[in-house]
Order: sequence, then structure tokens, then C-alpha cells
Amino acid sequence: MLNYQDAKKVLLIGAAGGLAQITAGLLSKEHPHLKIIGVDSRPIDDIPNRPQVKIKRINYTRGNFEKLFRDHKFDIVFHLGRLSHENIGDTSSLAHRLDLNVMGTSRILDLALKFKIKKLVLLSTFHVYGALSDNPVFIREDHPLRASIKYPELRDVTEMDQIATNWMWKNQDQVSTIVLRPCNIVGPQIHNAITRYLRTSYAPVPIDYNPMFQFIHEFDMAHVLIQSVDQVPTGIYNVAPDESISLKDARDTVGQKNLPVPMLALAPAAHLVKRLWSFPDYLLDYVRFSCIISSSALGKHLSRDKFRFSTKETLELLKLD
Repeated sequence: MLNYQDAKKVLLIGAAGGLAQITAGLLSKEHPHLKIIGVDSRPIDDIPNRPQVKIKRINYTRGNFEKLFRDHKFDIVFHLGRLSHENIGDTSSLAHRLDLNVMGTSRILDLALKFKIKKLVLLSTFHVYGALSDNPVFIREDHPLRASIKYPELRDVTEMDQIATNWMWKNQDQVSTIVLRPCNIVGPQIHNAITRYLRTSYAPVPIDYNPMFQFIHEFDMAHVLIQSVDQVPTGIYNVAPDESISLKDARDTVGQKNLPVPMLALAPAAHLVKRLWSFPDYLLDYVRFSCIISSSALGKHLSRDKFRFSTKETLELLKLD
């Protein structure tokens, strides 16, 4: 298994994202000998400068990535550059996400093999399992990926995960690859749909449903990403704390009052809320059915105290921003 002391260069794809910026900061602090190259297709002007970290804005084309891999000879690649599926637009928007998330990931995987990358860590999401009424109490990594059955906007992330895992097992003798499927990542630097939902006072909450949720703090997730390189072997791993919390208790902890709405009226209410902020359609099922994942496989390789923040602390910190 790769040791950080044997590595020299790291590629961080999706460097403009909040989680990627935290990961870059922790990497530069814990392993000051590493040279970190971060890339993103989004604006990078607001990213803080760090001596070890060089950030580039590039278009996600095969040519640009091939030049990047050839010029730098990376040892480790963190692929955190999945385009968010929460801002659902027209057909062209879906096509763009499919190209970036699915085809873009395929290009990166091909280049990782071609340029003999030692360790590849790819960030997926627990959303690939889908929130369905017949979900088991604890979903393990071999559970079918059913997210795109009802919601086509989750098709890209589901296909991306499947492509990565198939490639991982096919090429496990050449590249050590880890696919992480975390639960809801929240924190001051994470601007995803669930964080906005928890912190929005006018977000509708079903009267007749109160599903259980899992949350991981952004810094804990960044630590898992970093520790996975030299402590976790090739494989697929759910990432979540052992504890869970109900939706209504989560919003209470954040300090938001619930706007109770019957389930039949939840979708119309959500569409009204969309005028104020983006409320992805798939989230309707996640506030209805539980999607609780088991991270026992990851626990075999990382210490039991891998999470610094409890669920309550994670949610309470959202009130400080």
C-alpha cells in the first residue's frame, strides 16, 4: 500500500469545491513535502494561496488532462470534481453533467492507468442507492444502485459510480483505487442541497414522515479522504457515523422551525420554494424514506475515533455561519 513518504505529487480534481479546499489544506499541513496541483473548470479566484498548492483553471478535456498527467507524473489522484446534480436545468444541463461526470471520469481513469498512478481516490455519494420504501435498515456496499429508477437527474452520478467500480476491479493489479460513498456532508464550506434545506426556515417538512439521516462534518470527510490513501485497500466504502438522527430533530438542532406539510402537498410546496432556492426533485424522497448506510467495511481499516465531530456537534456548527 502506498505510503505518503514515498509520494511526491498529488492531483486534486475539483479544487474549487469546499471539501477539496479543506482536503488541500489538511494535506499540506500533515504532509508538507507533497506538491499539490489542484484543477477545476470553475473560477478559482477566491481559493486561498498555500505554498505547496498550485491551483489551475482548466477545461475538463482529455487533451488538458493528458498534458497535466504527462507534465507532473502524479503519485496520487483525488477525483472530487463531480458536477453537482442539485441544480437541475434543461436537457442541455443534463447532457453537460453526463459528459463531465461520466465521460470525464472515464478519461481520468484511462489516464490514471496510462501514467501509472499509484493511488486513486474517487468521491461518489450514498445517493446512488436511492431513497426507497424497501431499503434495508443498513445499506451495504453490495446493495443495488437504484437512484436513477425514479429520478433521471441522478443518472449521471449512478453511471459514474458504476464505471469507476467496474474499472477499479478490472485494473486493481495496476492501480489501487478507492470509491467512497459518503452520507450527507455538511459544514460551513459545503453549499449542497441538504445543508441549505437544514438551514432554511421556510423549507417544507412532511407531517406524516420523519426519516432518519446521517451527517458527516466536512473536516471529518476530508480526513477520511486523506487517511484512505495509506490505510485503506482497493474497494468501495460507505462513509458515515454509526449514529443517525431524525429529519425533524436535525432541523431542530440547527435551530430552524419546521414548516409542516402533508406529504401529498410536499411536492407543490417544494416547487414554490424553488423560486427562492434550488430544491432538487430527488430530495423529496429523502425527506420521506430513510437511506441509512453501513460503514462497517471502512471501519475495518480506519480507527473507531476517525470522526472528530458527533452528529449533534456537526449540526450545531451550522448555526455559527
